[in-house]
Amino acid sequence: MRDHGVATHSAPEAVKPTPLAGRRTRLESALLVCGILAALLYVAMNIFIPRLWPGYSIAAQAISELSAIGAPTRPVWVPLGVLYTLLVTAFGWGLWRSAHDRRALQIAGALVVFQGVFGLFWPPMHLRGGPFTLTDTLHIVWTAVTLLLTLLVMGCAAAALGKRFRLYSIATVAVWLVFGTLTSLDAPRIAANLPTPLMGLWERIN
Repeated sequence: MRDHGVATHSAPEAVKPTPLAGRRTRLESALLVCGILAALLYVAMNIFIPRLWPGYSIAAQAISELSAIGAPTRPVWVPLGVLYTLLVTAFGWGLWRSAHDRRALQIAGALVVFQGVFGLFWPPMHLRGGPFTLTDTLHIVWTAVTLLLTLLVMGCAAAALGKRFRLYSIATVAVWLVFGTLTSLDAPRIAANLPTPLMGLWERIN
């Protein structure tokens, strides 16, 4: 009876979380919330910052034009873009910390962190009709690398998070491929200062 009593008494002690474990859990939760905040901030940036540029068309103009060299919205977009990127990086760290022994999710978190840091150095493009220089070329390179990283993140997360998330990821990629293709078809027309009536809409759906 004494042995049974000891076992009953010691079991709760064995699973009782330590203060350190509690702090880690709160930190992970806070970091993961940064992902939600990043998404809300990005949506807000796309709604309100275009209003600071008379004549800017959300439907016809690319998001990158808001931070283009010489754009009237660049001084507002850039600092908020840095905040957005830092929130994404924090989310990636939280994803990596909360993955525990799920290797695919750890990789996804590490890729999000890298994507965030990479995004801090995003080269700006020029305004429509302006000179096409090295910074415009690098802007395209950064875009391509970011798209690839996003696909890898979704693939790793889909492998780690079960059937429902896999189906969601497949649907997301399908939509992304359609509207990403439509966006890319219009992209060369920006440098040529030609009309892109729905490019902004396609890109924002992405």
